[in-house]
Amino acid sequence: MLRLLITFSAIILSTAASSQNRPLTTSMTCSQVAGRVASQGAIVLSTGPYTYDRYVSGANSCLHGEFPDPAWVPTADNPQCFAGYQCRGRSQVPSGR
Repeated sequence: MLRLLITFSAIILSTAASSQNRPLTTSMTCSQVAGRVASQGAIVLSTGPYTYDRYVSGANSCLHGEFPDPAWVPTADNPQCFAGYQCRGRSQVPSGR
């Protein structure tokens, strides 16, 4: 009985986790992606089957000490769509910026 309960619990947890899909940028237009970021302020987006990140509409969604860094993502109609920003710390800025 205990094994059945554990198995049943594992199935429920895995189903709940898989139902929390992130929007996939390559299945949306550039304006749809930018619109979602703007309307929600901060959102986690998938840019491919195994890649995702958090995108924000501006500095107000970043933590103290972070700043908004422009971010581009692939979309159905644009390989480099300006989605909004990603919050970065000073140590995360690529050299040359």
